[in-house]
Amino acid sequence: MTRTSETVQRKTTCNRDCPDACSIVATVQDGRVTHLSGDPEHPITQGFLCYRTSHFLNQQYAPARITTPLLRNAQTGQLEPVSWDRALSFAAEALVRIRAESGPAAIFHYRSGGTLGMVPKVVDLFFERFGPVTVKRGDICSGAGDYAQEVDFGVEDSSDVFDLYNAKSILLWGKNVWASSPHMIPILREAKRRGARLTLIDPVWHRTATLCERTIAVRPGGDFALAMAVARRLYEQGKWTANAAEFCDHLPEFLALCHAHSVDAWTTQADVTRAEVEHICDALCNAAPATILVGWGMGRRRNGVAIVRALDALGAVSGNLGIPGGGVSFYFKRRAAFDTSFCQGSAPRTVCEPLFGRDILAAQDPPIRAVWITAGNPVAMLPESHTTVQALRSRELVVVVDSWLSDTAELATLVLPCNTLLEADDVLGAYGHHYLGVARPVVPPPPGVKSDLEIIQALAERVGLSQVVAGSARDWQMKMLSPRLTEHGVTIEQLEAGPVRSPLASPVLFAAKPGSSIPSGFATASGCVQLIHDPALATAAAPPHLGPEYPLLLLSLSTEKSQSSQWPVLPTGPAILTVHPDVAAAIGRGEGDLAQLESRIAHMLVRLHLDRRQRRDVALIPKGGHLRDGCCANALVAAQLTDAGEGAALYDEPVRLRPVPESMAAASASHPA
Repeated sequence: MTRTSETVQRKTTCNRDCPDACSIVATVQDGRVTHLSGDPEHPITQGFLCYRTSHFLNQQYAPARITTPLLRNAQTGQLEPVSWDRALSFAAEALVRIRAESGPAAIFHYRSGGTLGMVPKVVDLFFERFGPVTVKRGDICSGAGDYAQEVDFGVEDSSDVFDLYNAKSILLWGKNVWASSPHMIPILREAKRRGARLTLIDPVWHRTATLCERTIAVRPGGDFALAMAVARRLYEQGKWTANAAEFCDHLPEFLALCHAHSVDAWTTQADVTRAEVEHICDALCNAAPATILVGWGMGRRRNGVAIVRALDALGAVSGNLGIPGGGVSFYFKRRAAFDTSFCQGSAPRTVCEPLFGRDILAAQDPPIRAVWITAGNPVAMLPESHTTVQALRSRELVVVVDSWLSDTAELATLVLPCNTLLEADDVLGAYGHHYLGVARPVVPPPPGVKSDLEIIQALAERVGLSQVVAGSARDWQMKMLSPRLTEHGVTIEQLEAGPVRSPLASPVLFAAKPGSSIPSGFATASGCVQLIHDPALATAAAPPHLGPEYPLLLLSLSTEKSQSSQWPVLPTGPAILTVHPDVAAAIGRGEGDLAQLESRIAHMLVRLHLDRRQRRDVALIPKGGHLRDGCCANALVAAQLTDAGEGAALYDEPVRLRPVPESMAAASASHPA
């Protein structure tokens, strides 16, 4: 009898750390996914996927995928396959013993953004009830920007993404949509067709420039100075909105801050021209309404909070808040539709995420003895990779839940294999738009692989907490839907039927109340925008100083092919370093040559790529490369915090380029990439 092949199409939602949260159509043949495409019925996905997700099957079915728990053999030091019963019993016994001997604070649960689904919040609940244990604070990606907008507006959200069609000017301030928000590209193109002018403001030349009529190559970290120059010129031109005092606190102090330097002094600090300042002024006022799309990279600087707050202030005083086509968009409030109040946040101690390695090593009374890592690869994604390695290697117990042997998983005592985005059962929002979605397994995981929920439920059975985390994935999804959402009639069944725009999100953020022209809805104590105003910022927010010893700033950026270490298309060494040709010429090197990139704490072998469109003070490496492959730029980056918000100042590391030592060049020739 001839067996008939069965081909079906199933939909799910991408849960990776990306703002787009795409709706995926998976073609499944005989139980195996053979093709991935974008859902044409989803308003944001619009029928296409990014390069990374389009090629995810290379990783889904990679031979290196982990499908059985791995436990480190105490005698050989090697990770060896074990049964789930052995793995979970080992973990439970170790955690219970450490808690009994040193207290729950000796256990650190680190959960990062490897999945943006809501169900893994149940893992947090387990560790809260088991302890409460030590957890992380701060945010490696957006801590500064989060803090800035919450201080300024009391809430961190955006107008509907399609409100960009109402804009006459769109300033992409440090935002590379080709790499980080590809599904915004059709929206920007349509906005252009409707007459919007697009301007890119960024120290790095990238493909987003091709969408824009003008590109302003501001000095790295000079965005605060540029914003001050623009604000001062707008005031001098009489272009501040007449009713600013009615919805802005600290208006006189903000004006004084703008006048701390002359326009020419501000432009010198930002390394821009007067004409470029006038262009931005024109975009904000004469070609209004204007939207500022704030890139996340600016928040990864020592003056990150000051930069984002300065952009918030520009939107306010230029009259571009609360109106269709206006706004300062940094983030969409993706968790607003969900209720996670079952977690109380009662941790006895926290570890600052950007200082992960240092804080673990320094922890006392009690020291951190165990680290459980969910949805994260801190060795690759956090600064000072070698400090993170030291911290994890010196712990008594390290458990990593992952699908592949990442840099971090290779250091673990125990590795527990989990499902992928094509096997997930979850509900999620997005931080690039307001649509909600569900992730449903398009295929079951391989035998021996469990979800985060199943892992923690199996662990809970062994420590007497099974009832705390009991329930199916769907049960938890229903529990997490906000009562405010269900009041609008939104159900899990409705989300399963197709994308639903959150009814809790305003089409126009901070829209004026009927009969008024004053923006409203600011969730600050006074109900007004809190303008940045501290006079000390005129000096403190200056861009980093580069001297002759270390004349470049290292920027490890997302690319269209690799956004984080979780994506399938990762570079292998030597890392590709993009610089201006003059930088390479200064050490006698050219296109394709090897060189050594050095910071004050480490060095790495790189292969040069030359680009005349780049500034002469930047050194660019793709984000997300593994330390073991010689491609982890974070190994060169010292752990330091942003000016507030406990973000990581990842993009302020001075580096220099040196001719590669002969021994290193010979080793590379013997082991080509």
